[in-house]
Amino acid sequence: MRKVISFSKAFVPSVIISGVLIVFGLVGLFTRGINYGLDFQAGFIEKVRIAPTAFSLTYTGSKSVTVEQSANGIDFVITSVGDDNLTRSFRYAEVSTVGAFRSAVASIEGLSIVAEAPDSVALASVFPDSQAFSRLSAVPYRFHYIPSDIAPISSDDVRDAVSGTFPDAAVQVLGAEADRFFQIRLSDDGTDPDASVTLFKGLNKTLSDAFGEENIAVISSDFVGSRLSSSLARQSVWLVLTTLVLIWGYAAIRFRWDFALGAILAILHDAIIMVSFIVWTQMQFNATTLAAILTILGYSINDTVVIFDRIRENMKFHPEMKITELLNLSQTEMLGRSIITTVTTMLAVLSLYIFTSGDMKDFALALLVGMVSGVYSTIFIASAFINFVGKFRKDGGRIPEKKAKPVLSNSGELV
Repeated sequence: MRKVISFSKAFVPSVIISGVLIVFGLVGLFTRGINYGLDFQAGFIEKVRIAPTAFSLTYTGSKSVTVEQSANGIDFVITSVGDDNLTRSFRYAEVSTVGAFRSAVASIEGLSIVAEAPDSVALASVFPDSQAFSRLSAVPYRFHYIPSDIAPISSDDVRDAVSGTFPDAAVQVLGAEADRFFQIRLSDDGTDPDASVTLFKGLNKTLSDAFGEENIAVISSDFVGSRLSSSLARQSVWLVLTTLVLIWGYAAIRFRWDFALGAILAILHDAIIMVSFIVWTQMQFNATTLAAILTILGYSINDTVVIFDRIRENMKFHPEMKITELLNLSQTEMLGRSIITTVTTMLAVLSLYIFTSGDMKDFALALLVGMVSGVYSTIFIASAFINFVGKFRKDGGRIPEKKAKPVLSNSGELV
């Protein structure tokens, strides 16, 4: 017979440890605060790459020429009044280097190219400023590249450059070394009706002054107003509360009120532990992080329900056992299942953490913390509450079996 592990001996120490962790998280919440992302805080966010110019294009002809870069190459769309559109395409497979591209575009009348990168640089590695107007004119339209011998610019360098103008700027470096970019987030106090334009111009001027206008390539920019961010925050709170109420209702119908309340305490514990981790690591709290918390709520309640099912089943097979003994037996029987399920899921999440970056990396890290907390809370928090309540119940904490309704036999007797 399998040896029953006395999990109940760790109920009180586990509750104390969880209490300390929660207090530690609350201290961090009031001293450090939550690093809100753009989803929940009004402000401006820009993704930018700081890299030298590979080549610049200008056009002085009478027609209209726009340039577009795709995964396959660089296209020029030439239009004029009364004529059909003409597209000149330069595919990477055919024009593979900057030098070859410089020679090829010489055939477009009125187009000039000034190459600053070596001719051997791969054309597929260049990238434009997404905020620049793609219609060519006498103003240079720049393509940038990352030289292999250039010293990388760190997030501290960018933070130092913008902190004078924007003291509250948050800077992150994301992506692999060859594709690294900076994500800069600026908050908005809501007093400027044209904050999106003001912040965009101010940030790009600051970056241009620090690193040179010819070295700045904006990947994307976005702005969320205070009204929208407040609305998202309220909706998120209601979403979490609704989830908790639905989970409590499901557990109460399937088991009993104290089992349901134990499950709610367990998932609340997991949510608070995750928020505490986010606070102390200053991980950005955005829609992706909220999704991770909701995912863990579902994962944790699933694990808890499996344990509760086994407890209810053992109540039928072992009517002589006390609630503490039933909890120990049920958790011992389900321990292997819990470990295997958690470890296999964590391996998948771990690969997501290792091979991704940005929001997905934070999402995976939050999931890892939540999964560990979920297993812990199922075994020690939910069960500790059931064990505590069971000591004060007349039925000893058992779930009574439903009595079968009496049935009359053909002779009129009760069966």
